[in-house]
Amino acid sequence: MHMLASRIGLSLLGLTLASSAHAATTVTGQITSSLILISSCQVNGAGGSSSLNFGALNFGTENSLFTTANAQVLGGGGGALAILCSSGTTPAVKVRAGAHDGLSSGGTRALADGSGNYVPYDLYTDVGHSQILAIDGVINLTTSTGVAQTVNLYGKAVGKAGLPAGTYTDTVAVELTF
Repeated sequence: MHMLASRIGLSLLGLTLASSAHAATTVTGQITSSLILISSCQVNGAGGSSSLNFGALNFGTENSLFTTANAQVLGGGGGALAILCSSGTTPAVKVRAGAHDGLSSGGTRALADGSGNYVPYDLYTDVGHSQILAIDGVINLTTSTGVAQTVNLYGKAVGKAGLPAGTYTDTVAVELTF
């Protein structure tokens, strides 16, 4: 009897294992992945849609009797203004008005000391100061390949008699379209 019970137990175990092997089923499918990229640009390595830092035009320190002072717009890292846009876009930089435009003869723009004194200056697209960039002037860049493009902007301030010592500043608005 013991033998019969063993044979029945082994038979049931074999049937259970066989039915378990046949019960496994495989189902296939897929995962759908997507990503939408929109055109974008970085100015001097930073992205965003407002309040970007397009650089600084620092004429340095001069005595109050200076004749001219020259400077270049430099980005955050000390190099020229750099624009990096999505490949295939055609960026354009529009240099808008400054806070004190037209307030001093001798330049279209002016640096102010906050006490009614102004130093006239202009922006140029060449180091030789022969190509003036007017207010709302546009600098068209080439179609982007995904590599940063350099935008060279230069300034020339002109001294005049009677300027008191002090710190003179201006803020110029800039727009980037692409």
